[in-house]
Amino acid sequence: MDSREQIDRFLASPAFGVVGASSKREKYGNKVLRCYMQKGYRAIPVNPNEREIEGIGCVAQISDLPAEVKSISMITPPAVTEQLIPAAAAKGIENIWMQPGAESQAAVELCRKNNINVIADGSCILVVLGYHEH
Repeated sequence: MDSREQIDRFLASPAFGVVGASSKREKYGNKVLRCYMQKGYRAIPVNPNEREIEGIGCVAQISDLPAEVKSISMITPPAVTEQLIPAAAAKGIENIWMQPGAESQAAVELCRKNNINVIADGSCILVVLGYHEH
């Protein structure tokens, strides 16, 4: 599967989890959430310390995401990304996009072992979807 096919598969999800979502608008965890919203995608922020971000109710962890979420964006430090892959696999997440800076070789290998379509090649969803600050 080439990277375009991987991205198409990722974007085919009925809804998306944003792991590492932030209420701070300057942070990438907030920009990724707003990018999904701008493009008309349903996105659910994942952050154990927030009740809602950008007017959308937060879930505390990956296991709390609704069943229609098949793809998640990871905006987390590499060590946290690695810790969360097993929870994503247990939840039935099929696609994980590790934003630049969130990826690690160990996390990528965990995804592959769990048959998860992983995008961790430095591609940024903000660039691919054409995000614009408002």
